[in-house]
Amino acid sequence: MRTTLLQRMVSEFIGTLFLLAAVVGSGIMGERLAAGNTAIALLANSIATGAALVALILALLPVSGAHFNPAVTLAEALRGGIQWREVPPYIAMQLCGAFAGVTVAHLMFGEPLFFISTHARSGSAQIFGEFVATFGLIAAIFGCNGNNSRFIPFAVGSYITAAYWFTSSTSFANPAVTLARACTNTFSGIRPEDVPGFILAEILGAVAAAWLFHWLLPGRRIPSAEIQEEIV
Repeated sequence: MRTTLLQRMVSEFIGTLFLLAAVVGSGIMGERLAAGNTAIALLANSIATGAALVALILALLPVSGAHFNPAVTLAEALRGGIQWREVPPYIAMQLCGAFAGVTVAHLMFGEPLFFISTHARSGSAQIFGEFVATFGLIAAIFGCNGNNSRFIPFAVGSYITAAYWFTSSTSFANPAVTLARACTNTFSGIRPEDVPGFILAEILGAVAAAWLFHWLLPGRRIPSAEIQEEIV
């Protein structure tokens, strides 16, 4: 199924919106119901996010490739999955969708539309955690790219669920998510001053993984459009 650029942009907007609604909304719900138990809140947050990713990627992969993430878009462009001229509109829609998703979550739970986070996520350990989280995400996607492309939704969802727990940063692994989460002073928030370090680590992780898999699996680079047709 060949899609127009407008269809792909709407897909990226809607997918990123629901991703952020899941991340922020489940964080609020988990924190409210956990009675101060942070581990239970994080468990709820990670399961909801991973499950939402599986559903959203399954639904929208045939339309836009279901990136929902500037780091994924950049990595795909580096490996020839999409054309470079499509990168700016993809990222623009992902950013718009991310902030819209935060707004939707806040409206559902009676929070102010936007309020700056005071949740500190700083230090070299957490920044390195973001590098690892994003590297692993791109590795999961590119490792499935090819004969196993039908498993990408499950690989991404399960990886992100796990990475919430094994990375020090709780695995943002997405510059659009990172920016938008600076505008929610809830369980999933991040202080604005901590955002640049996270985003730099995410970009470096994506580039490193794209380079490695260009070398590891040079014959399995399949453009997103072909994967979309295979899924359909």
